[in-house]
Amino acid sequence: MLTLAACGGGATSGGGGDTNFVTNTGGVQTVAKADRKPVREIAGETLEGERLDVADLKGKVVVLNVWGSWCGPCRAEAPYFAKVAKETEAKGQDIAFVGLNARDANKGSAIAFEKDYGVTYPSIYDPAGKLIVNGFPKGSLNPQAIPSTIVLDRDGKIAARSLKALDDKKLREMIDPLIAEK
Repeated sequence: MLTLAACGGGATSGGGGDTNFVTNTGGVQTVAKADRKPVREIAGETLEGERLDVADLKGKVVVLNVWGSWCGPCRAEAPYFAKVAKETEAKGQDIAFVGLNARDANKGSAIAFEKDYGVTYPSIYDPAGKLIVNGFPKGSLNPQAIPSTIVLDRDGKIAARSLKALDDKKLREMIDPLIAEK
């Protein structure tokens, strides 16, 4: 059963115990390189009908953005994600952006959303949220709200997470350290 907080601006992460997660004041949680866990299979059909497997992006930092066209905070952050994706591509940085479109009953709304907000990177269509629930190992930084952003390091391991909408500055603060990692 899908237990994500819909449009969860105020969601908090569970935890306690020895989780090895570090939260900074901006609400971004990170994991030390030695403690990172790989994602499970995150693959499927994009909104454009192409097959995409996140495992094929190993070697690049991967930004996974969980969104829905019906989600107000998703609409607020989409132009920033589109901007940063274009900037990193123009600079030739080893980074890939992938959307995980959740809970949209049909592709039409999601495709219109991407067009309206200038999103040019691919989004996997996941109307039931199965990838969100099954794609992340238990005890890892996983998406617990919509929107959520998960950043994978070049080895395909979960390095950072935000459970709220991000602007371009917060997104850069989240990805720049991983782009700089060797």
